[in-house]
Amino acid sequence: MTASWRIDRRTFLRGTGTAIALPLLDAMAPAVASAGNAAETPVRMAFLYVPNGVIMRDWTPEREGRDYALPATLAPLESVKEDLLVLSGLAHDKAKSNGDGGGDHARSVATFLTGCQAYKTAGKDIRAGVSVDQVAAQHIGEQTKLPSLELGCQPGRQAGSCDSGYSCAYSSNISWRGESTPMPKEVDPRAVFDRLFGDPMGGDSSASSVPWRERHRRSVLDFALADAKRLHARLGSADQRKLDEYLTSVRELERRVDRETDDETYVAEGDRPLARPKGVPGDFGAHARLMGDLMAMAFQLDLTRVATFMLADAGSNRNYRTIDVPEGHHQLSHHGNDEEKMQKIQKIDRFHIEQFAHLLRRLKSIREGDGTLLDHSMIVYGSGISDGNRHRHNDLPILLAGRGNGTIATGRHVRYDDDTPLMNLYLALLERAGVQIDRLGDSNGKLAGLNAA
Repeated sequence: MTASWRIDRRTFLRGTGTAIALPLLDAMAPAVASAGNAAETPVRMAFLYVPNGVIMRDWTPEREGRDYALPATLAPLESVKEDLLVLSGLAHDKAKSNGDGGGDHARSVATFLTGCQAYKTAGKDIRAGVSVDQVAAQHIGEQTKLPSLELGCQPGRQAGSCDSGYSCAYSSNISWRGESTPMPKEVDPRAVFDRLFGDPMGGDSSASSVPWRERHRRSVLDFALADAKRLHARLGSADQRKLDEYLTSVRELERRVDRETDDETYVAEGDRPLARPKGVPGDFGAHARLMGDLMAMAFQLDLTRVATFMLADAGSNRNYRTIDVPEGHHQLSHHGNDEEKMQKIQKIDRFHIEQFAHLLRRLKSIREGDGTLLDHSMIVYGSGISDGNRHRHNDLPILLAGRGNGTIATGRHVRYDDDTPLMNLYLALLERAGVQIDRLGDSNGKLAGLNAA
């Protein structure tokens, strides 16, 4: 291979019904190969949602600034503490009743990424607002195979009444392409895997179908093996190692999808076992980690730069028997200050954070240019409710991970004035992703202090 030989960043390994994107290689176009340059490196954005609020006493650090200790709930994030901002004081006014009565859970989801008051209806005339992820997708989505990726661990419903007269569409979606058009999430890891690695150009439909591959026990890599060998022969030794490591990680992820999706049922609501779509793991933790790894893979391959991930729907009453919490989550969240119930909620909160920590460690393990994939990302984690017992929507539990290509000074706890709109944060993140807009939902300016050392 000559030193001048280059391949395009959009090169795919192709086979029948398969298109496998490549990670960043030295042999790619010079502008991309120098991905340590913040001006050239794509910024990824993701938004993770958890329902029912948290126990705030075990979430909020005592000190502000860099000299703070992670409280009990956030302790699993210790290894990525320097890549993290804990943001206190942010609020969602439009999740409050504002004259609409009950329905705080549905409103907390509908407003989480839109900053808009959901129109109270259980019918088809739903109305919320365009969510921050879809604003980003409309501006930068054309640069990737998938404008955005919507993931979840609970199917939810798109119709009917789910919370005090609010449509289930509000409870089941955080992503909204238009004010009346939610973007349903995908909960099946197999479907996500095939969406990432299926060939959009088509091919032999019999070979490209998932059932065909399952019947013949074929990996997606089997279909692109010849193309991979041809590329491997032309790469330098460093890129050959990168390609080998990457293809190994794809095969391992595919095997995990197959291994962890054999169960026939999963327990989603209280003690009631529900039949599930094929491909959904029976263990919630395994499901969440697998979906997180698929998101990381999509970001690594630049298949998308925008993603959302709902760990559960609004008001979810999932039980957590694997961590010795047999009661339903929503049931426990109305704890009435009962200490035993609050301790169980804290165990759930920490369990959710453990899944988030897994995602962040995965992003941090992937080298890209002179940094990591986490360095080039902005990952928001939180809920539209702080105190689930009283349905409070101020001083929300919000985390921001990743350095946004060097535009965010992490490793701090930052407290803002009470009732600062959460949408101000999103407006600031959009600006860092190259999206210039003046207002988003009920924002009243871009959140300051993110890049302050």
